[in-house]
Amino acid sequence: MARGGFPRGMNMGGGNMQGMIRQAQKMQEEMLKAQEELGEKTVEASVGGGVVTVVANGKKELVSINIKPEAVDPDDVEMLQDLIVSAVNEAMRKADEMATSSMSRITGGMSIPGLF
Repeated sequence: MARGGFPRGMNMGGGNMQGMIRQAQKMQEEMLKAQEELGEKTVEASVGGGVVTVVANGKKELVSINIKPEAVDPDDVEMLQDLIVSAVNEAMRKADEMATSSMSRITGGMSIPGLF
């Protein structure tokens, strides 16, 4: 092995490597900031003509569920359940889109597995 612990022929280009490390650290800081901001941003999804409205944040946490009284029919609880599931799923889809859009601005559109 050559000095520095790398086999001969594997010059790691010191300055180039340091630049890449700084760039990666900057990207990591920007991603952490974007994740914090996503927790403050919300998306809204309404179903059933607005009788069920769900608000979620960019971290895919439910913030609120609003159910109008006319959606509550004791004889058809299943329909209300379906409306809630639909609204939550739509809100989560919107939160995913918001997070993907936010992160792609930082990564330059590069897909990083496991990021979101």
